[in-house]
Amino acid sequence: MRWTFKPKPQNNSVENLAEELSIDEKLAAILIQRNITNYEEAKRFFRPSLEDLHDPYLMKDMDIAVQRIEKAIESNENILIYGDYDVDGTTAVSLVYSYLKTFYPNIASYIPDRYAEGYGVSYMGIDFAHDNDFSLIIALDCGIKAIDKVAYAKEKNIDFIICDHHKPGAEIPKAAAILNPKRIDCEYPYKELCGCGVGFKLIQALAVNKGQTIDNLIPYLDLVATATAADIVPITGENRILAYHGLQVINSEPRNGIKAIIHQLDKPSLTITDVVFIIAPRINAAGRIKHGNHAVALLTEMDFDAAIEVASSIEKYNSDRKELDKKITEAALYQIEDNHETDQFTTVVYNENWHKGVIGIVASRLIETYYRPTLVFTKSGDKLAASARSVKGFDVYNALEQCSEFIEQFGGHKYAAGLTLLPENYDNFKFKFEEVVKNTIDKELLIPEIVVDATLELTDITPKFFRILKQMEPFGPQNMRPVFQSHDVRDNGFGKQVGADKTHLKLTIFQGSDRVSYGAIGFGLGNKIHKVHNEFDVLYSLDENTWKGNTSIQLVLKDLK
Repeated sequence: MRWTFKPKPQNNSVENLAEELSIDEKLAAILIQRNITNYEEAKRFFRPSLEDLHDPYLMKDMDIAVQRIEKAIESNENILIYGDYDVDGTTAVSLVYSYLKTFYPNIASYIPDRYAEGYGVSYMGIDFAHDNDFSLIIALDCGIKAIDKVAYAKEKNIDFIICDHHKPGAEIPKAAAILNPKRIDCEYPYKELCGCGVGFKLIQALAVNKGQTIDNLIPYLDLVATATAADIVPITGENRILAYHGLQVINSEPRNGIKAIIHQLDKPSLTITDVVFIIAPRINAAGRIKHGNHAVALLTEMDFDAAIEVASSIEKYNSDRKELDKKITEAALYQIEDNHETDQFTTVVYNENWHKGVIGIVASRLIETYYRPTLVFTKSGDKLAASARSVKGFDVYNALEQCSEFIEQFGGHKYAAGLTLLPENYDNFKFKFEEVVKNTIDKELLIPEIVVDATLELTDITPKFFRILKQMEPFGPQNMRPVFQSHDVRDNGFGKQVGADKTHLKLTIFQGSDRVSYGAIGFGLGNKIHKVHNEFDVLYSLDENTWKGNTSIQLVLKDLK
């Protein structure tokens, strides 16, 4: 691990903010590192308010989109809500579908089949709309690259409203309206919404025209928070407001589908991390193993008992997904070793029988072992399809662009992308991708980095310090859970390896002659047990641990040396 320390704020800004907010200077420094420099900014950060959401009509084409939907309603047109099969897409479809359904009956939803149709807008979906007399498609979390498909729909007298957040190409589709804050000509103040977030701005604009207030839309925020967490977008600005209030809905009055998932768990309240690791994988499992329609059915179900039934079938898909993911990861690791590719700059693996629904997860797993840009390929019809994942700081989307001569189609983000290519181009692509990454990646990026916010003495960790830290939630990209360093700590002598296969490390640590000690858990750090017999330095974040009814502050170890 590379330990990288955030630069200390300059001059007396830390003292001033600490005084203004009556907080510890170390906390003030962490806030300044996150661009919170005065009382007003701190208030907006610690008390996110729905009143601070931007006017949805600031988004390019919003007025046109609303007019087109209102025209469709007046003319009694059939409207198809179309979205991708992942969490962002299925939550976005569920959001817009369930909102419109409250006042207009001629609505249906459509999720493309991951295997028959692939990612994004499909010709099959447009044919379905045409055959069933839909004259307006609202596409969510996809569509910004669907130039030919939107033109095809136009020939069939079907209009498109595209709500997307992916990076547009040089040309955009000739749709009735395109809502995407990343459009060059869009002056919307916040650029980092997920697809479901853009869908929320659409219903917010429709609500304004209906004389509704933001309070009418609070019940939809459980979906927005789930998508925001799952799609790994920055938890800043509007995303922070939506995630904060959405988490409150999840923990108080979630829709039946989310309630049914939570019902199977034994957790009194969920954090954003729980949403990422508990709710999102289950919603995703439907599209990975069976069909994304099951996720929409769950998230729009009005009857709780029926939702429980759908949730239990999705639980089965999730178990199947875990099993597949484990088997394919093992096979991929064997392939890397067998091909003597352990010392390359990239990982590119392929097997025609690997399940297309889990190759993205497998790519992430491989990065845990070989920390480098990774692609996992499988057969998809007469082509090969891959999921790409990257390491922090390296833009895999740009790297793929430089290999486009061998690619049929690709799309995605800096850190995650999908692509298809012809089987005969696989070897050439693999060679070119390795060459591009080798020539462009900063070699430091091939060592996992931990960014450290501050150095603490263990005595700095007071109940007040921890209470304020907790108020910085929800954590996520650009507002990560703070990581601290403490020097020269010791274990009390009873440190041990724990877990079924002894992979975790459990310690009780103290510093110097001070009597303050803290329990510490290091997941996956069991092999470092030999390093704790003398003094050592630790990196950790702070969390709560409840054991036999007692709750205490616990150090969650990230690394030690």
